[in-house]
Amino acid sequence: MADRREDVPNHTDRPNGPGEQRGDAGLPTVREILTLEAVAHGVPEVLASDDALDARVRWVHASDSAGVARLLNGGELLLSTGSGWPTEPTDLEAFIAGLVDAGVAGLVLELGVHYRYVPAVVEQSAREHGLALVALHREVKFVTLTEAVHSRIISEQTEALRARDEVRERFTALSLRGSPADFIVHQLAQTLGAAVVLENLAHEVVAAEVPPAAEEGLFADWEARSRAAHRDDEQRRRDGGPAGADEWLIVPVEARGIRWGHLIALPGPAHPAGRVSVLEQGAIALALGRLADGGADEWTRIGRQRLVDALLEGRFAGVAGASARLEAAGLPVMGARLYGIVATGPAIPDGAADAAARALGGRAIDGVAPGATVTRSARVVLLSLPGTLSDAAASRFASDLVGGDAASADRLVVSIGSVADGLDGLLASVQEATDLSRGARPRGVRGAVLRRADERPLMRLVTSLRDDHRLLRHSERMLQPIIEYDLARDGDLLHVLGAVLAHPGNRTAAASASHLSRSVFYQRLALIGDLLGADLDDGETLTGLHLALLVRRSAAS
Repeated sequence: MADRREDVPNHTDRPNGPGEQRGDAGLPTVREILTLEAVAHGVPEVLASDDALDARVRWVHASDSAGVARLLNGGELLLSTGSGWPTEPTDLEAFIAGLVDAGVAGLVLELGVHYRYVPAVVEQSAREHGLALVALHREVKFVTLTEAVHSRIISEQTEALRARDEVRERFTALSLRGSPADFIVHQLAQTLGAAVVLENLAHEVVAAEVPPAAEEGLFADWEARSRAAHRDDEQRRRDGGPAGADEWLIVPVEARGIRWGHLIALPGPAHPAGRVSVLEQGAIALALGRLADGGADEWTRIGRQRLVDALLEGRFAGVAGASARLEAAGLPVMGARLYGIVATGPAIPDGAADAAARALGGRAIDGVAPGATVTRSARVVLLSLPGTLSDAAASRFASDLVGGDAASADRLVVSIGSVADGLDGLLASVQEATDLSRGARPRGVRGAVLRRADERPLMRLVTSLRDDHRLLRHSERMLQPIIEYDLARDGDLLHVLGAVLAHPGNRTAAASASHLSRSVFYQRLALIGDLLGADLDDGETLTGLHLALLVRRSAAS
Protein backbone atom coordinates (compact mmCIF):
# COMPACT_ATOMS: atom_id res chain seq x y z
CA MET A 1 0.00 0.00 0.00
CA ALA A 2 1.36 3.39 -0.99
CA ASP A 3 2.07 5.95 1.75
CA ARG A 4 0.78 9.49 1.40
CA ARG A 5 1.57 12.60 3.44
CA GLU A 6 -1.57 14.44 4.53
CA ASP A 7 -1.12 18.20 4.34
CA VAL A 8 -4.08 18.76 6.70
CA PRO A 9 -4.63 16.46 9.68
CA ASN A 10 -7.79 14.39 9.71
CA HIS A 11 -9.32 16.06 12.79
CA THR A 12 -12.60 14.82 14.10
CA ASP A 13 -15.27 16.89 15.78
CA ARG A 14 -15.71 14.69 18.80
CA PRO A 15 -16.82 15.49 22.33
CA ASN A 16 -14.56 15.66 25.33
CA GLY A 17 -14.53 13.46 28.34
CA PRO A 18 -12.49 12.91 31.46
CA GLY A 19 -8.85 12.19 30.80
CA GLU A 20 -8.99 13.22 27.14
CA GLN A 21 -7.66 16.00 25.03
CA ARG A 22 -10.17 18.37 23.52
CA GLY A 23 -11.72 16.78 20.42
CA ASP A 24 -10.82 13.19 21.34
CA ALA A 25 -13.58 12.06 23.70
CA GLY A 26 -16.04 9.56 22.31
CA LEU A 27 -13.62 8.27 19.69
CA PRO A 28 -13.26 4.49 19.87
CA THR A 29 -10.45 3.12 21.96
CA VAL A 30 -8.02 0.44 20.83
CA ARG A 31 -9.77 -1.91 23.23
CA GLU A 32 -13.15 -1.21 21.61
CA ILE A 33 -11.77 -1.69 18.12
CA LEU A 34 -10.47 -5.13 19.05
CA THR A 35 -14.08 -6.21 19.67
CA LEU A 36 -15.21 -5.33 16.14
CA GLU A 37 -16.11 -8.34 14.04
CA ALA A 38 -13.63 -7.39 11.33
CA VAL A 39 -10.81 -7.44 13.89
CA ALA A 40 -12.02 -10.44 15.87
CA HIS A 41 -11.82 -12.50 12.66
CA GLY A 42 -8.03 -12.09 12.82
CA VAL A 43 -7.84 -13.60 16.34
CA PRO A 44 -6.13 -10.61 17.98
CA GLU A 45 -3.71 -11.11 20.87
CA VAL A 46 -2.49 -8.25 23.05
CA LEU A 47 1.23 -8.69 23.56
CA ALA A 48 2.26 -5.46 25.30
CA SER A 49 0.89 -2.54 27.33
CA ASP A 50 -2.62 -3.72 28.08
CA ASP A 51 -3.23 -0.48 30.00
CA ALA A 52 -2.57 1.47 26.79
CA LEU A 53 -5.60 -0.11 25.09
CA ASP A 54 -7.76 2.79 26.31
CA ALA A 55 -5.98 5.20 23.95
CA ARG A 56 -8.40 6.88 21.57
CA VAL A 57 -8.13 6.08 17.85
CA ARG A 58 -8.59 9.07 15.57
CA TRP A 59 -7.95 7.21 12.33
CA VAL A 60 -6.61 3.92 10.94
CA HIS A 61 -3.50 3.88 8.78
CA ALA A 62 -2.09 0.84 6.97
CA SER A 63 1.58 0.86 6.06
CA ASP A 64 4.60 -1.44 5.96
CA SER A 65 7.08 1.39 5.47
CA ALA A 66 9.95 1.79 7.92
CA GLY A 67 9.53 5.58 7.65
CA VAL A 68 5.82 5.69 8.34
CA ALA A 69 6.30 7.66 11.58
CA ARG A 70 6.99 10.88 9.70
CA LEU A 71 3.64 10.50 7.87
CA LEU A 72 1.52 10.26 11.02
CA ASN A 73 -0.28 13.08 12.84
CA GLY A 74 -0.98 11.21 16.08
CA GLY A 75 -3.89 9.13 17.26
CA GLU A 76 -3.72 6.60 14.42
CA LEU A 77 -4.02 2.85 14.78
CA LEU A 78 -1.25 1.50 12.55
CA LEU A 79 -1.90 -1.73 10.63
CA SER A 80 1.12 -3.54 9.19
CA THR A 81 2.47 -6.85 8.00
CA GLY A 82 6.02 -5.69 8.83
CA SER A 83 7.35 -6.45 5.36
CA GLY A 84 9.17 -3.13 5.08
CA TRP A 85 10.39 -2.92 8.66
CA PRO A 86 14.11 -2.78 9.41
CA THR A 87 15.81 -6.05 10.26
CA GLU A 88 18.42 -5.01 12.80
CA PRO A 89 17.29 -5.06 16.48
CA THR A 90 18.56 -1.53 17.15
CA ASP A 91 16.70 -0.25 14.08
CA LEU A 92 13.52 -2.00 15.21
CA GLU A 93 13.84 -0.34 18.62
CA ALA A 94 14.25 3.04 16.91
CA PHE A 95 11.26 2.27 14.69
CA ILE A 96 8.99 1.61 17.70
CA ALA A 97 10.32 4.71 19.48
CA GLY A 98 9.52 6.77 16.36
CA LEU A 99 5.94 5.52 16.35
CA VAL A 100 5.57 6.49 19.99
CA ASP A 101 7.02 9.95 19.33
CA ALA A 102 4.51 10.39 16.49
CA GLY A 103 1.68 9.69 18.94
CA VAL A 104 0.40 6.49 17.39
CA ALA A 105 -2.51 5.01 19.39
CA GLY A 106 -1.52 1.39 18.81
CA LEU A 107 0.27 -1.04 16.54
CA VAL A 108 -1.42 -4.06 14.97
CA LEU A 109 0.91 -6.59 13.31
CA GLU A 110 -0.57 -9.29 11.08
CA LEU A 111 1.43 -12.52 11.36
CA GLY A 112 1.98 -15.03 8.60
CA VAL A 113 2.77 -12.77 5.67
CA HIS A 114 6.22 -11.56 6.71
CA TYR A 115 6.56 -12.45 10.38
CA ARG A 116 5.51 -15.82 11.80
CA TYR A 117 5.84 -14.37 15.28
CA VAL A 118 6.41 -10.93 16.74
CA PRO A 119 10.11 -10.18 17.18
CA ALA A 120 11.06 -10.11 20.84
CA VAL A 121 12.76 -6.75 20.44
CA VAL A 122 9.52 -5.23 19.10
CA GLU A 123 7.49 -6.65 21.97
CA GLN A 124 10.01 -5.51 24.55
CA SER A 125 10.34 -2.03 23.06
CA ALA A 126 6.55 -1.59 22.89
CA ARG A 127 6.26 -2.62 26.53
CA GLU A 128 8.99 -0.19 27.58
CA HIS A 129 7.37 2.71 25.69
CA GLY A 130 3.82 1.91 26.78
CA LEU A 131 2.61 1.26 23.23
CA ALA A 132 -0.33 -1.08 22.73
CA LEU A 133 0.91 -3.97 20.57
CA VAL A 134 -1.58 -6.43 19.07
CA ALA A 135 -0.82 -9.48 16.92
CA LEU A 136 -3.33 -10.88 14.43
CA HIS A 137 -2.95 -14.63 14.06
CA ARG A 138 -5.16 -14.85 10.98
CA GLU A 139 -5.08 -12.87 7.78
CA VAL A 140 -7.65 -10.09 7.54
CA LYS A 141 -8.48 -7.61 4.84
CA PHE A 142 -7.03 -4.33 6.03
CA VAL A 143 -9.49 -2.47 3.87
CA THR A 144 -12.41 -4.20 5.61
CA LEU A 145 -10.96 -3.45 9.01
CA THR A 146 -10.28 0.19 8.03
CA GLU A 147 -13.81 0.64 6.70
CA ALA A 148 -15.31 -0.75 9.92
CA VAL A 149 -13.32 1.59 12.16
CA HIS A 150 -13.78 4.65 9.97
CA SER A 151 -17.51 3.97 9.71
CA ARG A 152 -17.75 3.98 13.47
CA ILE A 153 -15.69 7.15 13.80
CA ILE A 154 -17.74 9.00 11.19
CA SER A 155 -21.09 7.89 12.59
CA GLU A 156 -20.08 8.97 16.08
CA GLN A 157 -18.77 12.23 14.66
CA THR A 158 -22.15 12.86 13.04
CA GLU A 159 -23.88 12.09 16.33
CA ALA A 160 -21.57 14.50 18.12
CA LEU A 161 -22.31 17.29 15.64
CA ARG A 162 -26.04 16.68 16.03
CA ALA A 163 -25.75 16.70 19.81
CA ARG A 164 -23.73 19.90 19.78
CA ASP A 165 -26.32 21.61 17.57
CA GLU A 166 -29.08 20.54 19.95
CA VAL A 167 -27.18 21.83 23.00
CA ARG A 168 -26.31 25.09 21.24
CA GLU A 169 -29.94 25.66 20.28
CA ARG A 170 -31.15 24.89 23.80
CA PHE A 171 -28.86 27.32 25.57
CA THR A 172 -29.22 29.98 22.89
CA ALA A 173 -32.98 29.85 23.49
CA LEU A 174 -32.40 30.19 27.24
CA SER A 175 -30.27 33.29 26.75
CA LEU A 176 -32.80 34.84 24.34
CA ARG A 177 -35.60 34.25 26.85
CA GLY A 178 -33.55 35.92 29.56
CA SER A 179 -33.56 32.83 31.76
CA PRO A 180 -32.06 33.47 35.20
CA ALA A 181 -28.68 32.10 36.17
CA ASP A 182 -30.02 29.45 38.54
CA PHE A 183 -32.26 28.01 35.82
CA ILE A 184 -29.37 27.85 33.35
CA VAL A 185 -27.30 26.03 35.98
CA HIS A 186 -30.24 23.65 36.52
CA GLN A 187 -30.41 22.93 32.78
CA LEU A 188 -26.67 22.32 32.65
CA ALA A 189 -26.89 19.81 35.47
CA GLN A 190 -29.78 18.04 33.77
CA THR A 191 -27.92 17.93 30.45
CA LEU A 192 -24.66 16.67 31.93
CA GLY A 193 -26.18 14.37 34.51
CA ALA A 194 -23.78 15.82 37.07
CA ALA A 195 -23.59 18.49 39.73
CA VAL A 196 -22.90 22.00 38.41
CA VAL A 197 -21.83 25.06 40.39
CA LEU A 198 -21.67 28.72 39.34
CA GLU A 199 -19.25 30.80 41.39
CA ASN A 200 -18.17 34.43 41.25
CA LEU A 201 -14.59 35.66 41.10
CA ALA A 202 -14.37 35.59 44.91
CA HIS A 203 -15.07 31.83 44.79
CA GLU A 204 -18.49 32.30 46.40
CA VAL A 205 -21.24 30.00 45.18
CA VAL A 206 -23.87 31.97 43.26
CA ALA A 207 -26.03 29.06 42.12
CA ALA A 208 -25.70 25.31 42.33
CA GLU A 209 -27.55 22.20 41.26
CA VAL A 210 -26.29 19.53 43.60
CA PRO A 211 -27.98 16.44 45.09
CA PRO A 212 -29.01 17.37 48.66
CA ALA A 213 -27.11 14.43 50.12
CA ALA A 214 -23.89 15.68 48.51
CA GLU A 215 -24.09 19.29 49.67
CA GLU A 216 -22.15 18.88 52.91
CA GLY A 217 -19.26 17.05 51.29
CA LEU A 218 -19.08 19.40 48.32
CA PHE A 219 -19.55 22.79 49.94
CA ALA A 220 -17.51 22.22 53.09
CA ASP A 221 -14.49 24.54 52.85
CA TRP A 222 -15.60 25.44 49.33
CA GLU A 223 -13.36 28.46 48.79
CA ALA A 224 -10.15 26.59 49.58
CA ARG A 225 -11.15 23.59 47.46
CA SER A 226 -12.20 25.80 44.57
CA ARG A 227 -8.94 27.76 44.60
CA ALA A 228 -6.95 24.52 44.64
CA ALA A 229 -8.98 23.16 41.71
CA HIS A 230 -8.33 26.35 39.74
CA ARG A 231 -4.60 26.10 40.38
CA ASP A 232 -4.57 22.48 39.23
CA ASP A 233 -6.60 23.39 36.14
CA GLU A 234 -4.23 26.23 35.22
CA GLN A 235 -1.19 23.99 35.67
CA ARG A 236 -2.79 21.28 33.57
CA ARG A 237 -3.50 23.78 30.80
CA ARG A 238 0.09 25.01 30.86
CA ASP A 239 1.32 21.43 30.66
CA GLY A 240 -1.11 20.64 27.85
CA GLY A 241 -2.47 17.65 29.74
CA PRO A 242 -6.05 16.38 29.91
CA ALA A 243 -8.40 16.53 32.87
CA GLY A 244 -8.61 13.39 34.94
CA ALA A 245 -11.82 11.42 35.33
CA ASP A 246 -12.17 12.54 38.96
CA GLU A 247 -11.31 16.20 38.38
CA TRP A 248 -13.58 19.23 38.04
CA LEU A 249 -14.22 20.81 34.67
CA ILE A 250 -13.86 24.59 34.93
CA VAL A 251 -15.03 27.05 32.28
CA PRO A 252 -14.92 30.86 32.64
CA VAL A 253 -18.03 32.98 32.17
CA GLU A 254 -16.79 35.98 30.24
CA ALA A 255 -17.54 38.28 27.32
CA ARG A 256 -16.00 41.43 25.84
CA GLY A 257 -12.95 41.06 28.02
CA ILE A 258 -14.96 40.94 31.24
CA ARG A 259 -14.93 37.83 33.40
CA TRP A 260 -17.71 37.43 35.98
CA GLY A 261 -17.04 33.97 37.35
CA HIS A 262 -16.72 30.30 36.49
CA LEU A 263 -18.90 27.30 35.81
CA ILE A 264 -17.75 24.09 37.45
CA ALA A 265 -19.01 20.64 36.51
CA LEU A 266 -18.24 17.76 38.81
CA PRO A 267 -17.35 14.33 37.40
CA GLY A 268 -20.16 12.66 35.51
CA PRO A 269 -20.99 10.52 32.48
CA ALA A 270 -19.78 11.34 29.00
CA HIS A 271 -22.05 13.43 26.79
CA PRO A 272 -22.34 13.01 23.00
CA ALA A 273 -21.65 16.72 22.51
CA GLY A 274 -18.69 16.69 24.89
CA ARG A 275 -18.91 17.78 28.53
CA VAL A 276 -16.66 20.80 27.97
CA SER A 277 -18.73 21.90 24.97
CA VAL A 278 -21.95 21.69 26.99
CA LEU A 279 -20.41 23.69 29.82
CA GLU A 280 -19.15 26.29 27.36
CA GLN A 281 -22.63 26.74 25.91
CA GLY A 282 -23.97 27.33 29.41
CA ALA A 283 -21.21 29.86 30.03
CA ILE A 284 -22.14 31.72 26.84
CA ALA A 285 -25.79 31.91 27.93
CA LEU A 286 -24.76 33.22 31.34
CA ALA A 287 -22.39 35.78 29.82
CA LEU A 288 -25.11 37.08 27.49
CA GLY A 289 -27.38 37.42 30.50
CA ARG A 290 -24.77 39.48 32.35
CA LEU A 291 -24.34 41.73 29.34
CA ALA A 292 -28.12 42.24 29.16
CA ASP A 293 -28.24 43.07 32.88
CA GLY A 294 -25.78 45.90 32.39
CA GLY A 295 -24.32 46.93 35.72
CA ALA A 296 -26.92 45.09 37.81
CA ASP A 297 -25.63 42.05 39.68
CA GLU A 298 -28.57 39.75 39.00
CA TRP A 299 -26.46 36.73 39.85
CA THR A 300 -26.14 37.72 43.48
CA ARG A 301 -29.73 38.88 43.81
CA ILE A 302 -31.31 35.78 42.31
CA GLY A 303 -28.86 33.32 43.88
CA ARG A 304 -29.31 34.69 47.39
CA GLN A 305 -33.07 34.98 47.04
CA ARG A 306 -33.28 31.31 46.04
CA LEU A 307 -31.05 30.38 48.97
CA VAL A 308 -33.17 32.33 51.46
CA ASP A 309 -36.37 30.85 50.01
CA ALA A 310 -35.01 27.31 50.30
CA LEU A 311 -33.99 27.80 53.92
CA LEU A 312 -37.26 29.43 55.01
CA GLU A 313 -39.33 26.80 53.22
CA GLY A 314 -37.30 23.92 54.65
CA ARG A 315 -36.09 22.74 51.25
CA PHE A 316 -32.81 21.25 52.42
CA ALA A 317 -31.88 17.68 53.28
CA GLY A 318 -29.85 18.32 56.41
CA VAL A 319 -28.57 21.07 58.65
CA ALA A 320 -24.92 20.26 57.93
CA GLY A 321 -25.40 20.45 54.16
CA ALA A 322 -27.40 23.68 54.34
CA SER A 323 -24.80 25.23 56.65
CA ALA A 324 -22.04 24.30 54.20
CA ARG A 325 -24.08 25.83 51.37
CA LEU A 326 -24.39 29.10 53.32
CA GLU A 327 -20.66 29.10 54.00
CA ALA A 328 -19.97 28.53 50.30
CA ALA A 329 -22.20 31.49 49.45
CA GLY A 330 -20.06 33.72 51.66
CA LEU A 331 -21.96 33.68 54.98
CA PRO A 332 -19.81 32.42 57.87
CA VAL A 333 -21.76 30.03 60.09
CA MET A 334 -19.26 28.11 62.19
CA GLY A 335 -17.99 30.20 65.09
CA ALA A 336 -20.09 33.24 64.11
CA ARG A 337 -22.88 35.09 65.91
CA LEU A 338 -25.98 34.74 63.75
CA TYR A 339 -29.09 36.89 63.67
CA GLY A 340 -32.34 36.66 61.75
CA ILE A 341 -33.56 40.12 60.77
CA VAL A 342 -36.69 41.37 59.00
CA ALA A 343 -36.66 44.93 57.63
CA THR A 344 -40.02 46.47 56.70
CA GLY A 345 -41.13 49.85 55.39
CA PRO A 346 -39.04 51.29 52.57
CA ALA A 347 -37.56 49.23 49.77
CA ILE A 348 -34.06 47.97 50.64
CA PRO A 349 -31.63 48.19 47.69
CA ASP A 350 -30.00 44.98 46.52
CA GLY A 351 -26.64 44.51 48.19
CA ALA A 352 -27.36 47.03 50.94
CA ALA A 353 -27.68 44.39 53.66
CA ASP A 354 -24.32 42.79 52.88
CA ALA A 355 -22.65 46.21 52.62
CA ALA A 356 -24.11 47.17 56.01
CA ALA A 357 -22.90 43.87 57.48
CA ARG A 358 -19.39 44.32 56.06
CA ALA A 359 -19.22 47.72 57.75
CA LEU A 360 -19.65 45.83 61.04
CA GLY A 361 -17.03 43.25 60.09
CA GLY A 362 -19.58 40.60 59.12
CA ARG A 363 -21.52 39.29 56.14
CA ALA A 364 -25.21 39.06 55.24
CA ILE A 365 -27.43 37.24 52.78
CA ASP A 366 -30.87 38.70 52.19
CA GLY A 367 -33.98 38.22 50.13
CA VAL A 368 -37.55 39.37 49.82
CA ALA A 369 -39.65 37.83 52.58
CA PRO A 370 -42.33 35.32 51.55
CA GLY A 371 -45.67 37.06 51.12
CA ALA A 372 -44.14 40.53 50.82
CA THR A 373 -45.96 42.91 48.50
CA VAL A 374 -45.10 46.11 46.70
CA THR A 375 -47.08 48.17 49.19
CA ARG A 376 -45.57 46.44 52.21
CA SER A 377 -42.05 45.37 51.48
CA ALA A 378 -40.28 43.04 53.86
CA ARG A 379 -36.73 41.82 53.53
CA VAL A 380 -35.30 38.85 55.39
CA VAL A 381 -31.65 39.22 56.33
CA LEU A 382 -29.38 36.42 57.56
CA LEU A 383 -26.65 38.30 59.43
CA SER A 384 -23.32 36.81 60.50
CA LEU A 385 -21.04 38.77 62.83
CA PRO A 386 -17.82 37.97 64.65
CA GLY A 387 -19.36 39.36 67.85
CA THR A 388 -22.63 40.46 69.44
CA LEU A 389 -24.91 42.95 67.68
CA SER A 390 -25.04 45.82 70.15
CA ASP A 391 -27.75 48.50 70.09
CA ALA A 392 -25.30 50.98 68.58
CA ALA A 393 -24.27 48.47 65.89
CA ALA A 394 -27.94 47.65 65.18
CA SER A 395 -28.70 51.36 64.72
CA ARG A 396 -25.76 51.71 62.34
CA PHE A 397 -26.88 48.61 60.44
CA ALA A 398 -30.41 50.03 60.10
CA SER A 399 -29.10 53.36 58.86
CA ASP A 400 -26.85 51.69 56.30
CA LEU A 401 -29.77 49.61 54.98
CA VAL A 402 -31.35 52.78 53.59
CA GLY A 403 -28.09 54.52 52.79
CA GLY A 404 -28.58 57.07 55.54
CA ASP A 405 -31.68 58.49 53.84
CA ALA A 406 -33.73 60.22 56.58
CA ALA A 407 -37.07 59.89 54.80
CA SER A 408 -36.60 56.14 54.33
CA ALA A 409 -35.37 55.74 57.91
CA ASP A 410 -38.58 57.37 59.16
CA ARG A 411 -40.50 54.45 57.65
CA LEU A 412 -38.04 51.68 58.51
CA VAL A 413 -38.69 49.01 61.12
CA VAL A 414 -35.89 46.53 61.80
CA SER A 415 -36.94 43.45 63.77
CA ILE A 416 -34.03 41.46 65.19
CA GLY A 417 -34.30 37.88 66.39
CA SER A 418 -32.25 36.33 69.15
CA VAL A 419 -28.57 35.59 68.64
CA ALA A 420 -27.84 32.05 67.41
CA ASP A 421 -24.75 29.92 66.86
CA GLY A 422 -25.99 27.48 64.23
CA LEU A 423 -28.45 27.08 61.39
CA ASP A 424 -31.30 25.76 63.53
CA GLY A 425 -30.95 28.72 65.86
CA LEU A 426 -30.69 31.11 62.92
CA LEU A 427 -33.96 29.87 61.44
CA ALA A 428 -35.63 30.27 64.84
CA SER A 429 -34.20 33.78 65.01
CA VAL A 430 -35.69 34.57 61.60
CA GLN A 431 -39.07 33.37 62.83
CA GLU A 432 -38.81 35.59 65.91
CA ALA A 433 -37.96 38.56 63.71
CA THR A 434 -40.88 37.72 61.41
CA ASP A 435 -43.29 37.63 64.34
CA LEU A 436 -41.92 40.92 65.65
CA SER A 437 -42.31 42.58 62.26
CA ARG A 438 -46.10 42.10 62.24
CA GLY A 439 -46.74 44.99 64.58
CA ALA A 440 -47.47 48.43 63.14
CA ARG A 441 -44.81 51.12 63.36
CA PRO A 442 -45.58 53.55 66.18
CA ARG A 443 -46.74 56.97 65.07
CA GLY A 444 -44.74 60.10 65.56
CA VAL A 445 -41.39 58.32 65.91
CA ARG A 446 -38.52 59.68 63.85
CA GLY A 447 -35.76 57.47 62.48
CA ALA A 448 -35.55 53.70 62.21
CA VAL A 449 -37.45 51.66 64.78
CA LEU A 450 -35.53 48.73 66.25
CA ARG A 451 -37.35 45.76 67.75
CA ARG A 452 -35.44 42.99 69.45
CA ALA A 453 -36.74 39.58 70.41
CA ASP A 454 -34.71 39.80 73.61
CA GLU A 455 -37.04 42.62 74.69
CA ARG A 456 -40.20 40.60 73.90
CA PRO A 457 -40.05 37.49 76.12
CA LEU A 458 -43.67 36.49 75.46
CA MET A 459 -43.09 36.66 71.71
CA ARG A 460 -39.99 34.50 72.07
CA LEU A 461 -41.96 31.95 74.07
CA VAL A 462 -44.67 31.76 71.42
CA THR A 463 -42.10 31.40 68.63
CA SER A 464 -40.32 28.56 70.42
CA LEU A 465 -43.65 26.74 71.06
CA ARG A 466 -45.43 27.74 67.85
CA ASP A 467 -46.39 24.17 66.92
CA ASP A 468 -47.54 23.07 70.37
CA HIS A 469 -51.17 21.90 70.04
CA ARG A 470 -52.03 23.20 73.50
CA LEU A 471 -51.09 26.75 72.54
CA LEU A 472 -53.08 26.47 69.33
CA ARG A 473 -56.08 25.16 71.23
CA HIS A 474 -55.79 28.01 73.76
CA SER A 475 -55.68 30.58 70.95
CA GLU A 476 -58.67 29.10 69.15
CA ARG A 477 -60.76 28.81 72.33
CA MET A 478 -60.18 32.42 73.40
CA LEU A 479 -60.50 34.11 70.02
CA GLN A 480 -63.10 31.95 68.27
CA PRO A 481 -66.12 34.25 68.94
CA ILE A 482 -64.52 37.37 67.46
CA ILE A 483 -62.87 35.42 64.60
CA GLU A 484 -66.26 34.08 63.55
CA TYR A 485 -67.82 37.54 63.96
CA ASP A 486 -65.18 39.14 61.71
CA LEU A 487 -65.51 36.40 59.07
CA ALA A 488 -69.29 36.70 58.95
CA ARG A 489 -69.37 40.51 58.82
CA ASP A 490 -65.99 41.41 57.39
CA GLY A 491 -65.30 43.01 60.74
CA ASP A 492 -62.25 44.50 62.39
CA LEU A 493 -62.54 43.22 65.95
CA LEU A 494 -59.24 41.31 65.84
CA HIS A 495 -57.52 44.47 64.66
CA VAL A 496 -59.08 46.48 67.48
CA LEU A 497 -58.12 43.82 70.02
CA GLY A 498 -54.55 43.92 68.76
CA ALA A 499 -54.47 47.70 69.25
CA VAL A 500 -55.77 47.32 72.81
CA LEU A 501 -53.14 44.73 73.66
CA ALA A 502 -50.37 46.81 72.05
CA HIS A 503 -51.32 49.80 74.22
CA PRO A 504 -52.40 48.37 77.59
CA GLY A 505 -53.79 51.02 79.90
CA ASN A 506 -53.86 53.67 77.17
CA ARG A 507 -57.20 53.50 75.37
CA THR A 508 -56.57 56.80 73.58
CA ALA A 509 -53.44 55.40 71.93
CA ALA A 510 -55.28 52.16 71.18
CA ALA A 511 -58.12 54.07 69.48
CA SER A 512 -55.60 56.01 67.42
CA ALA A 513 -53.82 52.79 66.41
CA SER A 514 -57.20 51.36 65.35
CA HIS A 515 -57.84 54.37 63.12
CA LEU A 516 -61.26 54.76 64.77
CA SER A 517 -62.96 57.60 66.57
CA ARG A 518 -63.08 57.19 70.35
CA SER A 519 -66.84 56.56 70.35
CA VAL A 520 -66.64 53.86 67.65
CA PHE A 521 -63.59 52.37 69.35
CA TYR A 522 -65.43 52.00 72.67
CA GLN A 523 -68.38 50.42 70.87
CA ARG A 524 -66.04 47.84 69.35
CA LEU A 525 -64.44 47.28 72.74
CA ALA A 526 -67.79 46.63 74.40
CA LEU A 527 -68.74 44.21 71.62
CA ILE A 528 -65.50 42.30 72.09
CA GLY A 529 -66.14 42.00 75.81
CA ASP A 530 -69.68 40.75 75.20
CA LEU A 531 -68.60 38.19 72.59
CA LEU A 532 -65.82 36.85 74.79
CA GLY A 533 -67.74 37.15 78.00
CA ALA A 534 -64.62 38.65 79.55
CA ASP A 535 -63.56 41.76 81.42
CA LEU A 536 -61.04 43.58 79.26
CA ASP A 537 -59.76 45.48 82.28
CA ASP A 538 -58.64 42.28 84.00
CA GLY A 539 -54.88 41.77 83.78
CA GLU A 540 -54.99 37.97 83.56
CA THR A 541 -57.63 38.14 80.82
CA LEU A 542 -55.51 40.58 78.82
CA THR A 543 -52.46 38.33 79.23
CA GLY A 544 -54.38 35.30 77.99
CA LEU A 545 -55.75 37.27 75.02
CA HIS A 546 -52.29 38.64 74.22
CA LEU A 547 -50.85 35.12 74.20
CA ALA A 548 -53.72 33.87 72.04
CA LEU A 549 -53.28 36.67 69.51
CA LEU A 550 -49.51 36.13 69.31
CA VAL A 551 -50.09 32.41 68.69
CA ARG A 552 -52.57 33.18 65.92
CA ARG A 553 -50.21 35.61 64.20
CA SER A 554 -47.31 33.18 64.54
CA ALA A 555 -49.34 30.27 63.15
CA ALA A 556 -50.38 32.37 60.15
CA SER A 557 -46.77 32.93 59.07
